[in-house]
Amino acid sequence: MGKGKSDNPKDGKRQEKTKMQLKRNIGYFDGVSFIIGSIVGAGIFVSPTGVLKHSLLNVGVALMIWTASGLVSLMGSLCYAELGTALPFSGGEYSHIKRGLGSLPAFVFIWTSTFTKPASNAARALLFAEYATQPFYGICPAPEVLKKCLALAVLWSLGILNGCSVKMAAWVQTIFTLLKMMALSVIAIGGIVLVVGRKESLARFEDAFSSEIPNASQVAEAFFQGLYAYGGWWSLNYMAEEMKNPSRNIPLTVMTAVPAVIVFYLLVNISYLTVLTPKEIVSSVAVAVTWADRVIPSVAWIIPLSVAVSIFGALNSSMFTLGRLSYAGSQSGHLPVLISMLNVHSCTPAPAMIFSTTIASIFIIPSDVITLTNYFEFSAWLMIGLTCASLIVLRYREPHLHRPYKVFLPVPFVMVAMCFFLVLAPIVWSPNLQYVYAFLFMLGSLIVYLPFIHFKLHFAFLDKITCHLQLLLEVSPADESAESKCE
Repeated sequence: MGKGKSDNPKDGKRQEKTKMQLKRNIGYFDGVSFIIGSIVGAGIFVSPTGVLKHSLLNVGVALMIWTASGLVSLMGSLCYAELGTALPFSGGEYSHIKRGLGSLPAFVFIWTSTFTKPASNAARALLFAEYATQPFYGICPAPEVLKKCLALAVLWSLGILNGCSVKMAAWVQTIFTLLKMMALSVIAIGGIVLVVGRKESLARFEDAFSSEIPNASQVAEAFFQGLYAYGGWWSLNYMAEEMKNPSRNIPLTVMTAVPAVIVFYLLVNISYLTVLTPKEIVSSVAVAVTWADRVIPSVAWIIPLSVAVSIFGALNSSMFTLGRLSYAGSQSGHLPVLISMLNVHSCTPAPAMIFSTTIASIFIIPSDVITLTNYFEFSAWLMIGLTCASLIVLRYREPHLHRPYKVFLPVPFVMVAMCFFLVLAPIVWSPNLQYVYAFLFMLGSLIVYLPFIHFKLHFAFLDKITCHLQLLLEVSPADESAESKCE
């Protein structure tokens, strides 16, 4: 008697439960924590001086630029919200560029990101190590070997955490985001109290525009610095495949997190300006520490601790998103197939986390290499511009694509123009040979793309290595979802 197809609904549920796919474990509050955690790093505590310096110490202009930078970031995040709800896949910009502009631009993105994003994580880990070790050495510098060992330990601890459990990684992110927002709240509330209580502080804001007005190029440079401080607003789309109810939660999360950061950044800058003069802020090595020494000297140690906490949270968020980028790239055949496999126990992209953490670790050992990535900043805005261009292309090429959220169409056009300006501005204003090297590195992706992706060159011995690693890591290929994957 042949075995027919089971009509028992429990069998269907059991099969659904055992499906090898990323699980939707990230809710609204987790998403807010990841966006805020990605944006708020050490910068607002240590060196929010770039905007003020290039504004020629004009307080009014500086605060306007902080606001404008935040609004541009909000516009960009709303463009990403449309793409994330219409195409809720892992990989962020990579998946959207591939769908809108094709395989080659997407490969250039992942080729560049595989170099720059791990280097950024390595820089964060080293900065965390510096803040965590320095209190034990007083005025003496901490040993470089110790800082590098601690940085590696932090990287691998977070890499293992993110590779083992999405829920634990989200919980850690929420805790550290709350801690850093508490620290910012102390500074912000302290500033409000001082503004109300000190007439001389209030007078500084009454004459906000009395200083010299910067010219167009100086305003543009200050604007560039402000946008850099808001970097990270794009992180949510990397985890769209793991969001609960992405159609609702992605736009809602973006509209909560980014405006919250704008408000906090403005309040913290007002607080700094209440206690310190613009000249003192620009000359300070760590503005928040100087502020704490003046306002709360008995517990001033809380600020260096807060900086370390803030860096740790930003690093966790960045490692989470980088793992998803590697996973998405492998699923599309742009990285080795092993990287797209999921752990059979936790359904997490463990090989992708190992891959991205290993590359970041390599950057820590000769840490001077990290400085080279400063010249790749223009590439980040190039990819954001291409992502917003993908949105415009998809609006016209796929008008019937289901879009739970639609951004006002002129917004992506403004973002594309803004990104074009931000790509060219640093190259034109301060031309450097390193920019040529960075551009050549991006073009170097063609050397890999043509034989291995376009002509599908394959070596049989790699299959054996993949098989052995698959058994060792206990990973399995992810099942295809019902939806088409970015083709």
